[in-house]
Amino acid sequence: MKALKILGSLLAGLTASVFAQAQTHDALDLTYNGEIGRIINENCAVCHREGGIGPMAFESYDQVRPWAPLIQMRVANREMPPYAYDHGIGIQDLEGDWRLEQSEIDAVVAWVNEGSPLGDPDRPLPPLDLPDPEAWNFEPQFGAPTVIIPSTPIDIPANGNDLWHKHIVASGITEDRCIRALQVKPRGDAKSVVHHANSNIMTEEGREGMLTEYAMGKWGEIVPEGVCRTIPAGAEIRWDIHMFPGGLGAMAPGSIIKDNVVEIGMWLYSAEESKELKYKQDLALYRLGDQSDIVIPPNGFLMTQGFHSFDHPVRLDSFQPHGHLRMNAASLEIFYPETGRTEQISQVSKWSATWHHSHLYDQDVAPLIPTGAVIVLKQWYDNTAENPNNPDSEMWVVGGSRTGDEMTHAWLAITHLDDEGFDKLVAERKEKEARNLASAND
Repeated sequence: MKALKILGSLLAGLTASVFAQAQTHDALDLTYNGEIGRIINENCAVCHREGGIGPMAFESYDQVRPWAPLIQMRVANREMPPYAYDHGIGIQDLEGDWRLEQSEIDAVVAWVNEGSPLGDPDRPLPPLDLPDPEAWNFEPQFGAPTVIIPSTPIDIPANGNDLWHKHIVASGITEDRCIRALQVKPRGDAKSVVHHANSNIMTEEGREGMLTEYAMGKWGEIVPEGVCRTIPAGAEIRWDIHMFPGGLGAMAPGSIIKDNVVEIGMWLYSAEESKELKYKQDLALYRLGDQSDIVIPPNGFLMTQGFHSFDHPVRLDSFQPHGHLRMNAASLEIFYPETGRTEQISQVSKWSATWHHSHLYDQDVAPLIPTGAVIVLKQWYDNTAENPNNPDSEMWVVGGSRTGDEMTHAWLAITHLDDEGFDKLVAERKEKEARNLASAND
């Protein structure tokens, strides 16, 4: 009898859940001219447009309707929008998060199941107001970049082996400045042939560290408020641009690209504002073992891991795993030696080399890492035919810089703190958590 009561309770709960979802869907206008068009326009059309990087346009009902079943499958599987970051594991509050809400996914699935209706033809959607595809991503927040630093132009052939373009250009910076945000943007068709573009800061004393990093699909970086990533006066920028002739992905042009240029847009604090920022942030490459040890047999697998700690407290501001065509998953954890506890921070189970994302943690939840705690990085590689990005599962794959080789590292943006700054951030979070708890109990 007890088991029957439990079963009855579970069925009642499931029925209530289904009924609640149905009520939610009924309350929405699940038509293209209603809720569905809004979801597509806000989340898909920016890429799926004439001249966009999406392989088909979604700017009208007539364009969307033939693709409705595919849209349903891709959205239900969380393959689109292309932002591979696992739900329900670790930190979920991110800046620049492209993932759809579950309610939006449910709405798209229900719309297709109902036959993908147009809705009221007399109440069409407002005209699309899409940004210029060549515009800078952070312009809505910060306006035009303070400075734009282009690489020197180079012609990219239609096919052939990987190319690297390494050279130094002036930054034009005349005073020490702190960076608010950065974006690296290949011009035009260069988006599909530029595999990555690293930029280093060079001064008279030599290399001063990374400025920023770009890989295919990356949105950009926002430096958290109150900290400084420095670009010093008189600095030069050393470009290291990796290009793949013909291109990668669905929009690869497969043709010669003349005068290929990559640009860095930087949004800077004023010189006076920069002097007020005490703590420094940097972006650096953190390895997962020795790249020369990477050997993946035909139809085989590999897992790598790396461990990193600091002699001072830090805040981990962003996480960007990096690999090539066989890499398919990554994770980030923190191990606390004093307690033996391991905390899972981020998991990416369907990683793809065609979309690199720097996962920017919301400032209120970015991991605060005490002195001696250990950052644990793991990455997985799949050299079988089951990996959709794998060009040839019969090849041996080794570590290297070519697109067909593999790499194993992650880019981490770290704010370097002292004990006073660390304790202050911990206290502020506890105070905010207490206020939120008190509000919830009112």
